Amino acid sequence: MTELRSNRAEIAKIDGDTPTMRLLALLEVIAAKDQLVTLQGLVEETGLPKPTLHRMLQQLEAAGMLQRDSDGRQYGTGARLRRLAENLLLNDTIHGARHAVLRQLVEEVGESCNITALSGSEVLYLDRVETAAPLRFYLHPGSRVPAHCSASGKLFLAQMTPAQRRRLLANAPLMQYTTRTLTNLNALEAEIEQVRELGYAFDNEEFLPGLFCIAVLVPAPEGRSNMGIAMQAPIMRMTERNALDSLPALRRAASALAAIEADSAGSSQAECA
Repeated sequence: MTELRSNRAEIAKIDGDTPTMRLLALLEVIAAKDQLVTLQGLVEETGLPKPTLHRMLQQLEAAGMLQRDSDGRQYGTGARLRRLAENLLLNDTIHGARHAVLRQLVEEVGESCNITALSGSEVLYLDRVETAAPLRFYLHPGSRVPAHCSASGKLFLAQMTPAQRRRLLANAPLMQYTTRTLTNLNALEAEIEQVRELGYAFDNEEFLPGLFCIAVLVPAPEGRSNMGIAMQAPIMRMTERNALDSLPALRRAASALAAIEADSAGSSQAECA
């Protein structure tokens, strides 16, 4: 009986007053997963009839919100849905509060800092504050860097299972940007294992010659985070040793960002109630 009630709760996720609302509910179910989904898997999870789900998936695929894997049997988020998510991250209403945390961090550490998120196989800069120092690397919000050669990217990859990483990187070859870029999958896996143990990551001239970066994740209540905070500087001002001196400040900023996200989520739930 308990199992039956649980199944009904799952089915309720796809309920809605209109076909559009039911499509949105299905998108929410799929977007919450960290792996591709199949028609049969969704049938078992939601309890909806296979013809109904097949029609809904076709509609979402035609709209660019979903896309099928190369085998044609698995579905994942489409380009249009990812662009929507990126635009929400870049332009949401708590941008000002996050920017204030970032500006305070830059004042404390004296180097350029940015807030990041994973978008496909790339790291997206959600916000950035530049140092006042005359020598700096200018990168604006909206910039993208490959995950495999960025400090934030390594942290995002470290949260995945090896199978998830392989699937992600299979469509994004490990391009070499500098002599230090890790282009061997085994070497990258070893680096990611170390990152997982340490809780922070470096980019030591792996994307741009002369640029050093250290990053940490913003804690998330569900465990897996899609927000990082990073500090960057020319190698003449930053080494691995003095980058670690700034690690406590980075972690304090990450905790402040997590509190902002939690407050925003709590306010949204209160408004809905």
